[in-house]
Amino acid sequence: MADAAVSVATEPSPPAPSDSFAAVDLGSNSFHLLVARADGGSLQVIDRYKEMVRLGEGLTEDKDLLPEVAERALACLERIGQRLRGLAPANVRVVGTNTLRQLRPGIGFIEQAEAVLGHPIEVIAGREEARLVYLGVAHGLAIGDEKRLVVDIGGGSTELIVGQGFKATLRESLHMGCVSISRHYLPGDKITAKAMDRAELACALEIRPVRELFRHSGWSTATGSSGTIKAIATVIAAEGWSDDGISAAGLARLRAALIDCGKVSAFAFKGLSEERRAVFAGGVAVLRAVFQALEIERMRASDEALREGLIYEMVGRVHHEDVRERTVATLCRRFDIDREHAGRVRATALELLAQLRDAWALHHENYPKMLGWAADLHEIGLAVSHSQYQKHGAYLLRNADLSGFTRQEQDALAALVLGHRRKFPVDVFMALPRPARDCGRRLAILLRLAVLMHRGRSASAEPNPQVEAEGDRLRLRFPAGWLDAHPLTRLEFEQEAERLAGAGLSLEVG
Repeated sequence: MADAAVSVATEPSPPAPSDSFAAVDLGSNSFHLLVARADGGSLQVIDRYKEMVRLGEGLTEDKDLLPEVAERALACLERIGQRLRGLAPANVRVVGTNTLRQLRPGIGFIEQAEAVLGHPIEVIAGREEARLVYLGVAHGLAIGDEKRLVVDIGGGSTELIVGQGFKATLRESLHMGCVSISRHYLPGDKITAKAMDRAELACALEIRPVRELFRHSGWSTATGSSGTIKAIATVIAAEGWSDDGISAAGLARLRAALIDCGKVSAFAFKGLSEERRAVFAGGVAVLRAVFQALEIERMRASDEALREGLIYEMVGRVHHEDVRERTVATLCRRFDIDREHAGRVRATALELLAQLRDAWALHHENYPKMLGWAADLHEIGLAVSHSQYQKHGAYLLRNADLSGFTRQEQDALAALVLGHRRKFPVDVFMALPRPARDCGRRLAILLRLAVLMHRGRSASAEPNPQVEAEGDRLRLRFPAGWLDAHPLTRLEFEQEAERLAGAGLSLEVG
């Protein structure tokens, strides 16, 4: 994406076509908005907007945000929120990266930001960010079978990805970026060789654990995305130090020129914007370390990045190409889950959801997906131990690298699996983001009931009970005489009613 920002209108935008999508990237350096229309296999850009918010500069030692930085960010989000008003909520994704990953829960910034934007903010893990970056970059490259290295330097993290076609096969997120490196190793106005050496050494240490893995992964071309890499490529080309992307020699000349300038305020490079000046040397240090560690000779800059990846993913979901489905299927295979039993639990849970969708206001399109995936994975913890396997399953899902899932989705999925049996974990659901608390608790109850109905693991048809709800009062009605013929099931539901009473819910079975 070009660095030039497109002005956001002060008046609300008119309704956009239903095939228009918006992606908002809340990075540690810049906030970006991309609005585009899906046109076959490509995107037709409608609008772009960028502000250098430098959120990472406001991150304190106790993982809070400095008030002036928070105010600056919220003002930017208010402007972006105006542009999003004409778009269908399902066609908008807002993601937060490194700095938002580090914020201490409970400080309230994300809730404030969501209120200003009018859309939920999904905080994504570093490797998920890497996957989405690669997806965006890959769509802008010529189709080929070669393996590609993609590097994305953000404000607080750097993503390294190797992929083939549209699939990332190797991905890593490293804790270094143009803002964080500038802040810790190149503060103030002065630039010295010693300071650059220290900055590059710190980056080299961060890369070291994955250096050999990426060196020997078989990639043949290197592509860089992000404003940092595009700015470096622009300066090197404008100064005549390379005529084809970023070369190792051109990058070395740029480093020497920075040191010769001696001061950030003295930078007068062609093509370097004023707003990027303060973090430019930090970005050069990161890229130099990546070039040296991975033995890169030349890198081309890409206009596509995380935002394009988000939109391509949304378009894929519209056409039922959801990477989360593949992730769940992979987990089922890897942990040898009983798919037939899980399928029966899934079908029953979704039938209960269909009956209670109106009474419990469970209308969001993501609810049946999350409930279905929780049913698929509710026994994943058996791979560790049968004893308290719901806890093992929750741990795996909370901490695994799940492609396509945001951190909030992983936490919700883990909570559903933890809550599917034994004592109901009220505190775990209360720890979820506020909009997910009640719906998460209710989805977990539906999963618990479905699991109980299939406790015998029989493949024969189970009864189809009718379920009704008034607030937190739940009534489950089986066919006449069925419970009398199944006294063990009746006892299990009586015990379940006692457990749910502790969670503030009344269950009546008859």
